[in-house]
Amino acid sequence: MFNDIGALEVVTLVVLAVLVFGPDKLPKVIQDVTRTIRKIREFSDSAKADIRSELGPEFKDFEFEDLNPKTFLRKQLDNDELGLKEIRSGFDLKKEMADLTDAVHGRESDSASAPAPAAIGSGSDGSASGSSGGTIDMTKKPEPAERPPYDMDAT
Repeated sequence: MFNDIGALEVVTLVVLAVLVFGPDKLPKVIQDVTRTIRKIREFSDSAKADIRSELGPEFKDFEFEDLNPKTFLRKQLDNDELGLKEIRSGFDLKKEMADLTDAVHGRESDSASAPAPAAIGSGSDGSASGSSGGTIDMTKKPEPAERPPYDMDAT
């Protein structure tokens, strides 16, 4: 809970506590705070024990930390029933992004054996033919298709 508090912060808190409560009352305040924290922990532990006993033996391995959505998702994604580890290991994001960058800049990537973007022809409808497996030149503006009818009353 307090793992990220440094030495300077602790010294600052001690100085503030001495200034606010005074050196005479400070030990009593510390005792009261620790007693309250201990009672809260005991109450929490007893509530957890009551819930576990009420759930029955089928939930003997139930952990309250599993109710945290992050923990639940992490547990489910680490489970290998879905085959997600195979998908993660088979997908190289850096390579995919490099290929995409090369396609955008009009360079031929190492894995593509198709002709350069300038050598790709146009289809009969005026659009670039990407069915040959080549890269598409993203820098060219597409040829405008037939404009849809415009209705002044609709807008």
